[in-house]
Amino acid sequence: MSKKTLNRVNLEALGAEQLADLLMEISTGSADIKRRLRLELSHHLGAEELAHEVRKRLASLRKSNSFVGWRRRKALIKDLNTQAAMITEKIAPTDPTIAFDLLWQFLEMAPSIHGRVDDSKGDVGEVFHTVKQHFSEIAPRARLDVGDLADRVWGAILENGHGEWDGIISLVAPALGPAGLAHLVDLIKEYGKAPSEGVSTDHEAIQFLRQLRGGADYAAQRKAQFVKECLQEIAALQGDTTAYIAQYSDEDLQRKNIAAEVALLLLSQNRAHEALEMLRDVHPDASYSEQVAWDDAYIACLLELGQNEDAQEHRWSSFLETLNVDQLRDYLKGLPDFDDVEAEDQAKAHVLEYPDAARALQFCLLWPDLLTASHLICARADEIGSDTPSRTAHTVEALRLRHPLAAMLVLRGGIDHILDHAQSFRYGDAADALADCAALDTDILDYMGFPTHDQFISLLRSQYQRHLAFWKKVD
Repeated sequence: MSKKTLNRVNLEALGAEQLADLLMEISTGSADIKRRLRLELSHHLGAEELAHEVRKRLASLRKSNSFVGWRRRKALIKDLNTQAAMITEKIAPTDPTIAFDLLWQFLEMAPSIHGRVDDSKGDVGEVFHTVKQHFSEIAPRARLDVGDLADRVWGAILENGHGEWDGIISLVAPALGPAGLAHLVDLIKEYGKAPSEGVSTDHEAIQFLRQLRGGADYAAQRKAQFVKECLQEIAALQGDTTAYIAQYSDEDLQRKNIAAEVALLLLSQNRAHEALEMLRDVHPDASYSEQVAWDDAYIACLLELGQNEDAQEHRWSSFLETLNVDQLRDYLKGLPDFDDVEAEDQAKAHVLEYPDAARALQFCLLWPDLLTASHLICARADEIGSDTPSRTAHTVEALRLRHPLAAMLVLRGGIDHILDHAQSFRYGDAADALADCAALDTDILDYMGFPTHDQFISLLRSQYQRHLAFWKKVD
């Protein structure tokens, strides 16, 4: 390797005196480099001296109120990462107590930083999230009073405006120990019982209208939810299932998603019979995701109790109702050889007749079964919703090579939706979709009774001739 290559070995050969001269020259006019060199010099003098420099820099960053534009954004993130590295990599190994205090100050700085920088990309928030994770390794080694730490944690989560303290209870739980967690529980319960602070200054008419809309107790409900989540997090850390479940009302436990959550918790403690009873005592109404969660928990309970045939039966009925891909896969795996082939054919026939054509199409793409997807689209083209551009693009991309007619029908559905609803902000998308249709036209040999591409354009012009902005983009 050439001795002119820029690497550590060749630089060491220059000697300390020459390197020092180079660093002085390079740092001239660069506040970032000077700051970094000063930190390294402080570290050479000891952890306390470095901590003093870091503390001064954090205070400076916190007091600053100038807006950070996109040109200075990277420099800010680099500065934050540098200070974090000093705390976690250089101070923490020798003095975890000081490092813990500095790490806490770093997180407390988050609101002031967020207040003067556009974090639409989330990279500034990611810095604080990454730094926060170090509490789990530093806190247990620091000399901390558990009562003071509990007070500190409680104060932080009460002021958690940007989510910078999310999960802090779990991260410092080992340092809190049973006594600290118990004190934190007392603080949370005391807060929950206390009346809400502040009196509304809104006009009486506004307060009356808010009551009519059912919003009078919104603040109280939000507070109750916050208290419940905190107590449940602590109960989960303590392995106290009873305390965790106690935070839910009887009405809550009748919701399928909550019943599923609690049932899996009971199941993890070998309480399958209780879990199954809880799942059976629920309200029948549920969203798709809630039903899927309930089905998964119910089947898990049946399997734990050795009721395999009942589990198979529920998998099939669950699939018929929801078209859940995972339920069908598990059902087929549980069948004898060759029976699974017949069952899969029955499942595909059911998919073609499923009332919700959009969900049926989604199943076909996830399975995947593009032939059935093509048959579904051609048979029920008018029912396939195409109002979501990303979903349309994914469907078209999957079908265009082997099933170009089906892909074109999906594109046409999207075009019709945009024009029917006069979504002028999406006319460009519709024009692009029409161009894609033209590209697919060369691959379609049989339109199977559907209008050809030229006929479709003629229909569009006659039906949407007044959408001049759209036709301008097309032409």
